[in-house]
Amino acid sequence: MQSPATFPLFYLPPVGYFSALNAHDFNFIIERFEHFPKQTYRNRAKIASPNGSLDLYVPVVKGSKVHTVYKDVKISYDFKWQRLHWLSLQTSYRNSAYFEYYEDELSRFYTQKFDFLFDYNLEIFEWILQKLKKPAELSFTEEYIKNIGAELDYRDRLSFKNPSQVHPAKPYFQVFEDRTGFIENLSVVDLLFSQGPQAKLFF
Repeated sequence: MQSPATFPLFYLPPVGYFSALNAHDFNFIIERFEHFPKQTYRNRAKIASPNGSLDLYVPVVKGSKVHTVYKDVKISYDFKWQRLHWLSLQTSYRNSAYFEYYEDELSRFYTQKFDFLFDYNLEIFEWILQKLKKPAELSFTEEYIKNIGAELDYRDRLSFKNPSQVHPAKPYFQVFEDRTGFIENLSVVDLLFSQGPQAKLFF
């Protein structure tokens, strides 16, 4: 059997993340032990807004100068970011075809508090996989291995600052496409809210 690809765990991952998973037939392992890198999809996401893409940011507790392992990074609740994110999602997608279809289940991620970012992202990821009808038995790294081969290493291949379509998804209708044009590689919830159960066909 082919070796699994190693993926980071993102917050509301971009469409390209799932396209890459699909290219490996969802044969993957999730990295737990990397040092937490700043300014990445691990605690950021991009959604659509009337003015173009909108960045959502999950604040984390500032640690010591020693690098923190991702699985040990704690979420900060110094300001009400959950309320802000949920209001942004509602404002952006209230008029999309399927927002109400997912709203009740998704809303719990913006009322329930999680201590660790990894645990929070994992529960959202499992929910998304379920909605995409992409069930997977999730496996996790037991240690950090630096060199695992470029073809199987996705830990640094989806950059938040320079989004790249590792495995492009098909274009689909977006809520504000008439104003902004099609925006590639938004969060997969953008695809879900637009296409609903058919979202799984776009990878």
